[in-house]
Amino acid sequence: MRAEGKAWHRLTAEETAAELMTDLRTGLEAGEAARRLGEQGPNEWTEKRRKSSFVLLLDQFRDFMVMVLAGAAVISAFLGEMLDAVTILAIILLNGLLGFFQEYRAEKSLQALKELSAPTARVVRGGEILRVPARELVRGDLVLLESGDRVPADLRLVAVNGLAVEEAALTGESVPASKHAEPIAAADVPLGDRRNMAYLGTMVVKGSARGIVVETGAATEMGKIADLIQSAETGLTPLQHRLEQLGKILIALSVVLTIVVVVAGVLHGQPLMDMFLAGVSLAVAAIPEGLPAVVTIALALGVQRMIRRRAIVRKLPSVETLGCATVICSDKTGTLTLNKMTVTRLWLEGRTLEVTGSGYAPAGQIMDDGRPADVRKNAALRRLAQAAALCNNARLEQTGSGWQVRGDPTEGALLVLAAKAGWNRSAAERMYKREREFPFDSARKRMSVIVRHQGGRLVCAKGAPDVLVDRCSHVLWDGNVLPLTPTIRRKVLQAAEEMAGGALRVLGFAYRDLASDEHPAGDEEAETGLVFVGLAGMIDPPRREVAEAIRKCRLAGIRTVMITGDHRATAEAIARDLGILSRDGRALTGAELSAMDDRELERATEETAVYARVSPEHKLRIVQALQRRGHVVAMTGDGVNDAPAVKSADIGIAMGVAGTDVTKEASSLVLADDNFATIVAAVEEGRGIYENIRKFIRYLLASNVGEILTMLLAMLAGLPLPLVPIQILWVNLVTDGLPAMALGVDQPESDLMQQKPRPAKENIFARRLGWKIVSRGVLIGLCTLGAFVIALRGAEDDPQRLMYAQTVAFATLVLAQLIHVFDCRSSRSIFHRNLLENRFLVLAVLSSLALLLMVLYVEPLQPLFHTVPLGFRDWALVFVAAGIPTFLAGAGSVIGGRRARRRKIGVRPAASPR
Repeated sequence: MRAEGKAWHRLTAEETAAELMTDLRTGLEAGEAARRLGEQGPNEWTEKRRKSSFVLLLDQFRDFMVMVLAGAAVISAFLGEMLDAVTILAIILLNGLLGFFQEYRAEKSLQALKELSAPTARVVRGGEILRVPARELVRGDLVLLESGDRVPADLRLVAVNGLAVEEAALTGESVPASKHAEPIAAADVPLGDRRNMAYLGTMVVKGSARGIVVETGAATEMGKIADLIQSAETGLTPLQHRLEQLGKILIALSVVLTIVVVVAGVLHGQPLMDMFLAGVSLAVAAIPEGLPAVVTIALALGVQRMIRRRAIVRKLPSVETLGCATVICSDKTGTLTLNKMTVTRLWLEGRTLEVTGSGYAPAGQIMDDGRPADVRKNAALRRLAQAAALCNNARLEQTGSGWQVRGDPTEGALLVLAAKAGWNRSAAERMYKREREFPFDSARKRMSVIVRHQGGRLVCAKGAPDVLVDRCSHVLWDGNVLPLTPTIRRKVLQAAEEMAGGALRVLGFAYRDLASDEHPAGDEEAETGLVFVGLAGMIDPPRREVAEAIRKCRLAGIRTVMITGDHRATAEAIARDLGILSRDGRALTGAELSAMDDRELERATEETAVYARVSPEHKLRIVQALQRRGHVVAMTGDGVNDAPAVKSADIGIAMGVAGTDVTKEASSLVLADDNFATIVAAVEEGRGIYENIRKFIRYLLASNVGEILTMLLAMLAGLPLPLVPIQILWVNLVTDGLPAMALGVDQPESDLMQQKPRPAKENIFARRLGWKIVSRGVLIGLCTLGAFVIALRGAEDDPQRLMYAQTVAFATLVLAQLIHVFDCRSSRSIFHRNLLENRFLVLAVLSSLALLLMVLYVEPLQPLFHTVPLGFRDWALVFVAAGIPTFLAGAGSVIGGRRARRRKIGVRPAASPR
């Protein structure tokens, strides 16, 4: 009986009932409903089988770098260095647990989506109205809807009475969709335009209706989104790619260099066991076991800073990913805009008035030619405000979180307008008693009420300008009621067209006084001979801070793209206002996008700034097309319709206040204040964290290169071991540890947000990092070996002299690394930044120095670490040798920078001859 992909909106109510073998009046019989439930299954969707918690935990330890670290821990234990082994294992366990908890929480998306399903539904079965669990609905059931209900399944509406449904979570439209029961002839109609359908999970805001269930469970539009969420892939972040790449490079290098050192030492007569222990120590030192810990700490502290800036991170690696984002795909409603309809313009008596203020707070003024309008002297303004307040079913309430509207957002905007004109809804209701209402529907396109007051009775009406003006015979002009001439009629329609061209939703207002003996039998009689008052234009306004945030993104080399389910004209107007869409920029609709194959869409993404009237599948296609073009994509959203694209994006960003639980659970980052501008702060944090990780790698690997070269060159030269294994491991654990951790929380450089995003596939050693590591490492190694040779003075056979020389080399290596750590803070040289700016780094360096002095001067530790106390002359040698690598490189950088500036000056074009 199921017809996959059937265009239910094209069928009449009778055809739908016949197709589903049901009755438009009595619905299904109870027995038939039970039979179909057994055949079709419950009205819910099944989740794909998930990994167990145990398997999720095991997955965290299958990473290549983790395996390398585990090997390092085993070797350390073999060498008797249990402290080193335990430290490495603790780091592995900590990172594994963090990753497990992040993945476990991220997989809650489907449960949150299920909670959007209505728990119960009113249904007609066998001619009786019953309330049944929503999961027991079947195709063919006749469902009743009224204001406040959540739609329990996908319905083809068959009888409608002023029904309006809030579909923002599904379609992205900020205005509730008015519904009707007539068939729609077109086959390919976007969800937001299927006005004879109601979809699972959306909310009825006014009116009532009957509808036949046409799809349940996984076949509903919400169920399809659930499937998209499950099928959306979440790949490795750029940081994870780089760390995996780095781990493979380091393990290969450490193995090769260890073999070279051991073979060279043995060939020069060193004992095999001594060389094996020294080689294994070097191998352990070459693997930066602190890297995962520093990455985790840097990300975690960055997250704390972001929380203070109103951004909540759900997945740690996503912070770094945002730092290399090249495109931010943003939903319009509630993200770039307030999601609060606001009247911004009025047209009265041939004049345009501006309305200040935004949102639902009744704060603002009505401005006439730059001055506040005098409501007491403006009869048309008074009448329009009166109609806006009385012909209205919404409520404006002040809550702890601000002003809120209960009801239709459009009517809420009219209440705010009335309040700005001095019309309080509660006071108006005490003066005016409603006798009758003729509700708005999509066929009539207007609404009116009859109210009674001390002076008599009154009809107030609002509606589409072209419809309402046809019901009018007079107009309020210059304080007088005049006949509505063809000229004035043209002016009204022209003004409405101009306002609509600016993406405003336009409503007309009219009234008429009823005679004491006049009692209209229906809307046709009540809405005849009206006096036209004016027009009100409203829009969901952009957030004030968003334009500046988008400008900052542009400076940082990041494109902002709007993706919305709203109409094209509205989307283009908002996008131009915010600076997203240039004068010659391109906008695409969902229908145009559907006509494109994947290759055409990929090409179009490079020049398209706005996508309007799109479905959830379209959003997912756009994100994936951008990713195939090599972009790192951030996707923001708040509605259920955004969740699949949010999950599939490189980083998904959800709105914390207006966002649905589904989107929050699918996201990596949640904006606590729903503020697009917070993304700029997140981008800065992400870039800063990545640069800090590069600083750490630069410091650690340059130090390790120095250690390995010290040993390698000594073996090649036939010298004794300049460092014993325990000293190598001590340097690896203490000197490489604390300062490296402090680099992970370093302050960003001042020009960080003026740089273009780094390529997603950029090598970790790009931008001369590899050269800096090798050059500094070579200098550290040469200076350490030089200090060792000077201290040894050729007395290779004297054990005491050898231990003294090894102590000098040990102290030189440690001090050279501690000086070099300050050089790693700048992409240029040590002279370009304040040395004391990072207090954690200063404390870390002082702590490492203190530990070095303990190893040298605490007698019980001297035999353990093969050290002897050093005198003042020895320290002079150590300080000179340790300072050469950093200050020589810094001087070279300064000189090179000056030469570059001189070359730039020298190539300036000469002035034109006069």
